[in-house]
Amino acid sequence: MDKETKEPAETTEEENFAEMFEQSFKDKGRLEPGEKVTAQVLKISSEWVFLNTGRKGEGVLDKKELLDAEGNLTVKEGDSVTAWFISSSNNEMRFTTKIGGAAGQNQLEDAWKSGIPVDGCVEKEVKGGFEVKVAGSGRAFCPFSQMGLRRVDNTETYIGRHLPFRVTEYGEKGRNIIVSHRAILEEERQQQKEALRETLKEGMTVKGTITSIRGFGAFVSIGSVEGLLPISEIGWGRVADINEVLAVGQEVEVVVKQLDWENDKFSFSLKDALADPWQMVTQAYPEGSFHTGRVARLAPFGAFVTMNAGVDGLIHISKLGNGKRISHPREVLKEGETVEVKVENVDRENRRLSLTLAGPARAAEEEETDMATFRRQAAVESATSMGSLGDLMKAKQENRKK
Repeated sequence: MDKETKEPAETTEEENFAEMFEQSFKDKGRLEPGEKVTAQVLKISSEWVFLNTGRKGEGVLDKKELLDAEGNLTVKEGDSVTAWFISSSNNEMRFTTKIGGAAGQNQLEDAWKSGIPVDGCVEKEVKGGFEVKVAGSGRAFCPFSQMGLRRVDNTETYIGRHLPFRVTEYGEKGRNIIVSHRAILEEERQQQKEALRETLKEGMTVKGTITSIRGFGAFVSIGSVEGLLPISEIGWGRVADINEVLAVGQEVEVVVKQLDWENDKFSFSLKDALADPWQMVTQAYPEGSFHTGRVARLAPFGAFVTMNAGVDGLIHISKLGNGKRISHPREVLKEGETVEVKVENVDRENRRLSLTLAGPARAAEEEETDMATFRRQAAVESATSMGSLGDLMKAKQENRKK
């Protein structure tokens, strides 16, 4: 009885699973020629690479398309590949990663309509761009602006290279073909950006490369993402000329400050990746110590003195007149001037360093030290002199007794 009651339930579960399995294929729909898919490599034979596209039927890809320049296979079973659907026959789906070799004009036209990349060889530089040989013998034109993500000054680096291109225009039955390598690069970068979006978080420390420098900051590339490194985030101290600190192509370690994926805006900080100089300020500048600094800025209430990168101290105006009242610090100091200062107070939590000019203070302290030294020396000499006189008198008395 129990067995009879369980069997219908099991049958129902099996039927439901079969229906869901079947529905999973139906939901994905039919592939249209030129449609792009990401598939998993199931098996590799001597001529073909078999793919799992998540749909009914077997996907196949010519193995030659996945060989490098030395003839080595660039994928293995379990890897994912990006390919474009060409056609279907006998429940077998044919895919390609690009159109190349001795493809005909019809295939080039199909590539233009469906967006399938074509393999091209950059033949020579012509007015406004490059002449590219596609599909074995076809001629195409690639404008300078469509060769890379950025304009390259040395265009000779492209000559003779085999690159993937997107056919952007196809006219006059193949006599007027315009291609773009940049479109391929932008698509790859977008894919990388989507992958990076899953892992990149604000506050992370990452490695990047300086791509360009402007007056307001520098742009940093961390793979598929490029963001701004504001001049205020370059260092703890004031940066007057960015070119003195950074250079295009330089590798840097930065902290991710802001990620705005919707508006494609990103910002970084080099300063946050460096040690905070205020953490050791009490050890470096103890109260009562003397140091040399540079007058960074004059304000009505006092003078700011740079002690080290990121550490400024303030000499209040009341400490500048040497006992006399002044109306502005410029009466005593000027910006850029090197001065000797004495540390009066250290407030690490509020990042405040109170200073005074060391001229009068240093002179008074040195005078007091000199006087103390003089007194000690005089006392020693006096004690020595008294001791010598006593010895002489004692010796004289002893001589008289004899």
